[in-house]
Amino acid sequence: MKHIRHRKLIITVVVCLALVAGLLALAQDQTTLKIESAYAAEDNRFPGYTAALLGAHATGGNSYTVLTNGDQIFPAMLAAVNAARRRISFETYIYNEGSVGEQFTQAFEAAAKRGVQVHLVVDSMGSSKIPKEWTARLRAAGVKLGEFGQPKWYAIEELNYRTHRKILVVDGRVGFTGGVGLDDQWLGNAQDREHWRDTMVKVEGPAARLIEGAFNENFIETLGPVTPAVDEPPQVPAAPLDSAMIVRSSPSGGSNDLKRLYLLAIASARRTLDICSPYFVTDESSDWALAEARRRGVRVRVLVEGDLTDAKPVKYAGRQAYQRLLDQGIEIYEYQPTMMHTKAMVIDGAWSMFGSANFDNRSLELNDEMNVAVSDRQLAARLLQDFEQDLRVAQKLDPAQWRQRSFLEKTREYFWSYFAEIF
Repeated sequence: MKHIRHRKLIITVVVCLALVAGLLALAQDQTTLKIESAYAAEDNRFPGYTAALLGAHATGGNSYTVLTNGDQIFPAMLAAVNAARRRISFETYIYNEGSVGEQFTQAFEAAAKRGVQVHLVVDSMGSSKIPKEWTARLRAAGVKLGEFGQPKWYAIEELNYRTHRKILVVDGRVGFTGGVGLDDQWLGNAQDREHWRDTMVKVEGPAARLIEGAFNENFIETLGPVTPAVDEPPQVPAAPLDSAMIVRSSPSGGSNDLKRLYLLAIASARRTLDICSPYFVTDESSDWALAEARRRGVRVRVLVEGDLTDAKPVKYAGRQAYQRLLDQGIEIYEYQPTMMHTKAMVIDGAWSMFGSANFDNRSLELNDEMNVAVSDRQLAARLLQDFEQDLRVAQKLDPAQWRQRSFLEKTREYFWSYFAEIF
């Protein structure tokens, strides 16, 4: 009997190792991308150059409102939902039980009852805690609700592919995206360790229509048959200093347009590169891009979450690369008050990017994500305002002190770095 139990244990371990190996193979970055930009971010030709390389449609005539933390984010989003007259498109990774979820459930339900088309997509794993009573109410009111990536026993590898997009578009003209889901942890103003620091951006103008296009990609995939709704394009061409493009990612077994966007953005930096991202895990492509930026003399600052994180193994994996980055002169800051969840990048104070993607392999190789890239100095300045404010309550890592951390810490980081591809 003991021999049988031992044999079952061995079989279980082998199966688990095989599964992990398979997931690593699926996630592996097969090619190191080395991209140089023909133009600097401040060059008037850079937005058009980037759009052409990525096959993205660029548009002008947009305005942006940066919303900092739940106190600003949720009232603005709910006001838009409550003002909807024709259509609401909403996609999220997290839709959980709590006061925030209840408020949005009531708002979606009320909108549907007054005749608004309400289309929702939630990730089946990230939103697994959504109460069944809510989904019943929404569907009874006429809401079309799709669940992305429902687990199937015969396609276990599909568990690795999630929608991490955060999208709200109302009447095809007002859009929101960033890092926030529907959960009470985003309430307030990052006032304590239980309430996260995060950012959403309200986009008004033609780009909202393109954001809704990204929503419709997964709306089609999760529900059928459906008739996606897209408004007629407004006649507002992009200009060098007024250009926005929407770039999506989805599993492709290799690099995608969103990853190339990140690498092009880094390559366009000539003076400053400011990155804010939780779960900051580099690969060979981003390592090369960041090293090249430093060789050009670019000041690189990276703001990440600290020990207050919801994913310790990912944190350890990311820290494994810190010494190499610090030795290159890259400044790394760990946010201290609570979990830092903002995803934003600003290049030379002229060009910026925000959305749902983290600076890690999961966002750039596995998840369905969406980012907005913008040439607008006012927006860049506003994002930098929050960045500088957050640096004041972050710990700047010292290369010499970091080198002296304990053997246990180094071993733990080294171990988890082997799983960085599937985090």
